[in-house]
Amino acid sequence: MERALVTGGGGFLGGAIVDALLGRGANVASLSRGSYPALDAKGVQQTRADLGDGPDAIARALEDAGADTVFHCAALPGVYGPAAAYERANVAGTQNVLDACLRTGVKTLVFTSSPSVVFDGGDHRNAGPDLPYPARYLAHYPRTKAEAERAALRAHSRDLRVVSLRPHLIFGPGDPNLVPRLLDRADAGRLARVGSRDTEVSLTYVENAAEAHVVAAECLRSGGGPADALGGSAFFVNQTQPARLWDWIDRVLVGTGRAPLTKRVPPGVAYAAGALLEGAWRALRRTGEPPMTRFVAKQLSRSHTYSMEPFLRATGGRYAEAVGLDEATERTIAAFTVRA
Repeated sequence: MERALVTGGGGFLGGAIVDALLGRGANVASLSRGSYPALDAKGVQQTRADLGDGPDAIARALEDAGADTVFHCAALPGVYGPAAAYERANVAGTQNVLDACLRTGVKTLVFTSSPSVVFDGGDHRNAGPDLPYPARYLAHYPRTKAEAERAALRAHSRDLRVVSLRPHLIFGPGDPNLVPRLLDRADAGRLARVGSRDTEVSLTYVENAAEAHVVAAECLRSGGGPADALGGSAFFVNQTQPARLWDWIDRVLVGTGRAPLTKRVPPGVAYAAGALLEGAWRALRRTGEPPMTRFVAKQLSRSHTYSMEPFLRATGGRYAEAVGLDEATERTIAAFTVRA
């Protein structure tokens, strides 16, 4: 890759992808709604635009950057909010990126998806990418990300090679979501174990997620076997070693100077509370996320671990996990201990 554009390049994963590309000597541009001085300091060309406004501004940014590869990371996250906002950012925004890529002759697109697009409320253990999309979703984020993923994969062709990657629970130093939310809830006394202590999840260290994205793009651009194996398909990306969720959370809490969890809530109670709170938030027209939702209750009480083997095979051994789970956890604890 000589020239790449990252949507959401100022975000957590997007910024890590920018760094991985710069480390390979690529010219990198970013497109996002905000402006980031840290990207300016790295010499990254920035364009401010709302992806939901249409493909024109995206196409201009691609032309200005001379981009041959796009990493589409920008999305509206979260588990609660108006459907229209998620559809604009995640569905329409992705379609606009695809249209702009085809208009400007971009050859390679790596789409950042999420395992939540196939989460059906049950346990997933070492699952592969052949999991079907569920018939029903408990939140607009996974529903709209699934629509966007399907659109991206349908766009795969000779003109635009597309792969979808599904990193799960991204964390690391600088994490603005997962770890801060855990610590804030613990500090407020609002964090409790939901369900069994044996619940296992796959986590993804941010540097590994970024490397997987860049390797996937390199494989798509190289043609031949890896490109054929990746193109038009979706793959889970995470640590090869799963974590026992509540043990991992306790490790982070204790490592940052907090007490381990002692409170426990049965899964059914958490789900019922989520349903009641969602109803109350709608009735009162409150903004922001409720303290619990049905989707979060299911996510916290079910195992969801995913196999890296299909991605490793498809990339022909070009991807290797650089940072293992233990080291990644210790780096994260050290970063948040400094901030605490």
